[in-house]
Amino acid sequence: MDNFEWVDGYDPRFGLHQIDFDNPNRPRTPKRSAVYYAEIIRNNGIPLPKEDEFLYGEFPKNFSWSVATAAYQIEGGWRADGKGLSIWDKYSHTPLRIGKDATGDVACDSYHRIEEDVEMLKSLKVSHYRFSISWSRVLPDGTTRYINEKGLNYYERLIDALLAANIMPQVTLYHWDLPQALQDVGGWENDTIVQRFKEYAEVLFQRLGDKVKFWITLNEPYNTAYLGVSVRPGRAPYVVGHNLIKAHAEVWHLYNETFRARQGGLISITINSDWAEPRNPHNQEDIEAARRFMQFFLGWFAHPIFKNGDYSEVMKRRIQERSLAQGLSKSRLPEFTESEKQRIKGTYDYFGLNHYTTVLTYNLNYPKGVKGVATVTDRSWLGSGSLWLKVTPFGFRKILRWIKEEYNNPPIYVTENGVSERGAFKFNDTWRMHYYRTYINEALKAVVLDGVNLRGYTAWTLMDNLEWAVGYEEKFGLYYVNFSDPALPRHPRASAKYYSQIINCNAHLCSYS
Repeated sequence: MDNFEWVDGYDPRFGLHQIDFDNPNRPRTPKRSAVYYAEIIRNNGIPLPKEDEFLYGEFPKNFSWSVATAAYQIEGGWRADGKGLSIWDKYSHTPLRIGKDATGDVACDSYHRIEEDVEMLKSLKVSHYRFSISWSRVLPDGTTRYINEKGLNYYERLIDALLAANIMPQVTLYHWDLPQALQDVGGWENDTIVQRFKEYAEVLFQRLGDKVKFWITLNEPYNTAYLGVSVRPGRAPYVVGHNLIKAHAEVWHLYNETFRARQGGLISITINSDWAEPRNPHNQEDIEAARRFMQFFLGWFAHPIFKNGDYSEVMKRRIQERSLAQGLSKSRLPEFTESEKQRIKGTYDYFGLNHYTTVLTYNLNYPKGVKGVATVTDRSWLGSGSLWLKVTPFGFRKILRWIKEEYNNPPIYVTENGVSERGAFKFNDTWRMHYYRTYINEALKAVVLDGVNLRGYTAWTLMDNLEWAVGYEEKFGLYYVNFSDPALPRHPRASAKYYSQIINCNAHLCSYS
């Protein structure tokens, strides 16, 4: 146990058990290492834990294999087709510049390279392709006063090319690129945006809905809510989140009541979340911190849509307490009316999930904090090209199982999962192959062993792209893009072939290792 380490006193801690030296009773709390060492002793060695064993098997026959790109993949040539300014075009010219030119003219320019990109998709053997539509490309000022036919024609050509290759499009309506004209009148903080978003969606359903059978209303609303705070400091994200939820619900009802019978597609929302493990699994405060983390991260948007039309009690109670403590007269978290709750509840056809990594949580109450949660990572976890992304495949199975148990086993589509790198191009990206191998196997365990209703998996991303605030430094692509070459050539990494082999065998290890 922790003890007095001579000249260093109580600062260095060697103990398998933690000692609280501020408590006269000197309570002992076992650390993770105590549990681990006990297992070594019990087994007289170090056997592979059951949960770490590789599962040999395959996904259901109709499983959807997909790969994704972002809205900014396709921005090349926007001046020629009449695209309007989005928030990223303005944001990129501030001191927080996010890339060489966030208008996208030096991005991957898929706008002019549909045939080449579809050939890459065919080589991967994917059955689906997820991409985002730029709101400001279709409606330059964010409203239906003017529809940009040239911009809309790009998406029609892309969808036709995908269908000709027997690849089903998975289309995201909103991926963080709000038209600047709407941002100028308050953006997602202005509740009139709910109607603007519905009108935008209706244009796309009318023009593309006969060919698109898989829609995503919003991508990562958690990040959209906090993006507004980073651009406009001092703002609480909850008003933005409130309007996002209402906008999603209205678009779902629009599709369900007006278009579903004829078009026969699916529509839902994609929520991003890390998995949270308690830093000390034997400490009740850390366990509670992990639960709060999940409710504030994933549950913020999932609880109203997939459960009861309202925020979780954890969120409502914590935010109200902190708001009153800060001298406010009421909670920062807006309230839904009873009719709004009924309107929001059940507005899904599936659960869209973006997931990459896991964090360790512990209780920490600080003056400006609401959640009362702090996070760390385990030093032994493999890193990546992104400081926040640690390779933690075990968390993937756990978050899938948590969604099953928390939200009554909805159909789940993983709409993003992948790993980044930095530095010069390396063909043999063994770390990415390891990531996909281990994460996909954990997804397989969730299906076979836990009964999770997982319907599809999407790798992020098809090719290197603009990764928002870090620009082109972090590379997630199965295909490398040389941004220094005006021709923007694409080169497959070894992981591209590896992923195609997984797809070919439906995750059964018939031809890859």
